[in-house]
Amino acid sequence: MSNLIKLLSIAALLATTHAAVSQTTEEPATEEEAPAASRADGLSTGEEENPVGGTYVLSEHGDWDLRCIRAPEGQNDPCQLYQLLEDQNGNSVAEINMFSLPPDDNLAAGATIVTPLETLLTESVRISVDGGQAKRYPFTFCTQVGCFARVGFTAGDVAAFRAGNEAKITVVPAQAPDQRVELTVSLTGFTAGFNAIVEATEGQ
Repeated sequence: MSNLIKLLSIAALLATTHAAVSQTTEEPATEEEAPAASRADGLSTGEEENPVGGTYVLSEHGDWDLRCIRAPEGQNDPCQLYQLLEDQNGNSVAEINMFSLPPDDNLAAGATIVTPLETLLTESVRISVDGGQAKRYPFTFCTQVGCFARVGFTAGDVAAFRAGNEAKITVVPAQAPDQRVELTVSLTGFTAGFNAIVEATEGQ
């Protein structure tokens, strides 16, 4: 279980980092904040663009991004599949970060799903693929950026993702408990992206 806990923590960090960054408005640096020039003639030697702990997109696979966290030198950067989910009006509503698990684990993959704070937690998260039978997953915790569901997928679940066209994530708004918000998860590029995650995990 230690590997699962570690990967779930990384998933939460990736999701939290992205959500926090997306809500932050970048402000121009002042003179005091600007880095000092390293030479007398004023030429800058540059700064590292992706510091340790920063996130970056390693590659794109269809509608999925392979997002990673910059690890200290000598360590592998942990990476996960990411997709931002929008409602029918194009508003960013939720996100999913998916990762593979070691071969000796009884689950094939894990994921962290982030939804708005206004989600009705008692209704859980429902996931279905191509109109198939939905599964319910409970929420784990909430922070100022949203509510998190830590999800475990069986080999059968992952096989359905590989073979499917789209998945549906359904949540219930707290202010409208009689309604459901259905979000589409595109499965275009999922197989290639998940294979890349599996290779990265096996190499660690």
